[in-house]
Amino acid sequence: MSSFAAIDRNGNSLDLDTARVEALRAALRGVLIGPNDAGYHEARAVWNAMIDRKPALIARCVGTSDIMACVNFARETGIALSIKGGGHNIAGLAVVEGGLVIDCSLMRGCYVDPKARIAHAQPGCMLGDVDRETQLHSLAAVLGFVSMTGVAGLTLGGGFGYLSRRFGWTSDNVRSMTMMTSEGALVRASSQENADLFWGLRGGGGNFGVVTDIEYQLYPVGPQIYGGGIAWSAEYADEAYGLYQQIADAAPQELAVVCVYRIAPPAPWIDKAFHGKPIVAMFVCHTGKVEDGEKLLAPLKQFKKPVGDILQARTYVSQQSLLDATQPRGRRYYWKSEYLPGLGADLLKGLIKAGSTVQSPHSAMILFPMGGAIAQHANGHSAVGNRNANYVFNVTASWEKPEDDTANIEWARNSWNDLKRFSTGGTYINFLTEEETGDRIQAAYGGNFERIARVKAAWDPQNMFRMNKNVQPVA
Repeated sequence: MSSFAAIDRNGNSLDLDTARVEALRAALRGVLIGPNDAGYHEARAVWNAMIDRKPALIARCVGTSDIMACVNFARETGIALSIKGGGHNIAGLAVVEGGLVIDCSLMRGCYVDPKARIAHAQPGCMLGDVDRETQLHSLAAVLGFVSMTGVAGLTLGGGFGYLSRRFGWTSDNVRSMTMMTSEGALVRASSQENADLFWGLRGGGGNFGVVTDIEYQLYPVGPQIYGGGIAWSAEYADEAYGLYQQIADAAPQELAVVCVYRIAPPAPWIDKAFHGKPIVAMFVCHTGKVEDGEKLLAPLKQFKKPVGDILQARTYVSQQSLLDATQPRGRRYYWKSEYLPGLGADLLKGLIKAGSTVQSPHSAMILFPMGGAIAQHANGHSAVGNRNANYVFNVTASWEKPEDDTANIEWARNSWNDLKRFSTGGTYINFLTEEETGDRIQAAYGGNFERIARVKAAWDPQNMFRMNKNVQPVA
């Protein structure tokens, strides 16, 4: 009897009966790919080029029945398992070494009911897929900042973006999810059905099963908003950060402003004379009346002489893709992040210091605004927690060549070590790198950690779904 080499859930060698592999192949409407098949290396690649894992099998699913076949195969054989949606996660959790990847990236359907103001998204959808469909009706889901991010991973980790100060976490705005359990059963989770699972799915990551459908609440947003970007020479960094704090601390919930310190890229909207030089930039989204946004953000227009300014009335879809060019697929990425209770002079000086020592022209120090509607619920409202944060900083190291790994990783770690004293003690689960486990996962979940472990025990007691920021099942 011939066999197929793989790795089981405990990391041990596993010899699969080739006939069983062929039976899985026959059961799929999609394609099952192995190391010797065409398209294997493209299928195993993810956004972060630091991730170089080689799965034994990749099932390119095209429907829920394919996902069911894969889950049943994994349960019966014991093969290690991972789930791929958009493949944009910094830790590369979509790809498991020597195991089976349930690749949902071809499942990108999005259905919008404009009258009910809801959208249903399949697990392979990118943010841009949902934005384009919902904006046809001048509606929007609460999603993230980069249109190439997968909605499933974003939502399961909590999710935040330009609309979060107005409407809460992405997961706060989910009405229901449909999930494939480790037993191969399809269940619906909402506030009325399987409420404990619904609680866990809203922030607890991929710990419980394979989500096959997400139902989002939609809100009237766009198609026109006031937003874009504006940048200044870093020689004005002290004053620019002070202005940022002034505007961001007083911002209404309709306004979100992201602040970035980095080397100016060769973007067409930035003065060529400043390409390759340090800048401070702000990326702004105001989803109230356009004229209100213009008035609120006039101080940015009046501050010093910008080296680039594209603050204007624009479409919400264009705003949602504004940062895409800073996060291209195939670069090497390493992040460190913390939630912040607020901003202060010492923190802002630390951000400038870290930004001025970057090792790559692609790296950045980023401040994201939180607060607002995120804090309208108690921490125990859903698994995501950390509703006491008003900002999050992210040290985003990004570079091209493997030989530059050490310098860039050390820069990110050193910058984080200098700044983490300002943290609330919490961190964002979707920003954790591959190495961050244990205490870092507990920091991300805080007081919700033990309840997540109990929900895990109820829905995945054997921990079949462990290629994630894993929470061990505890009865």
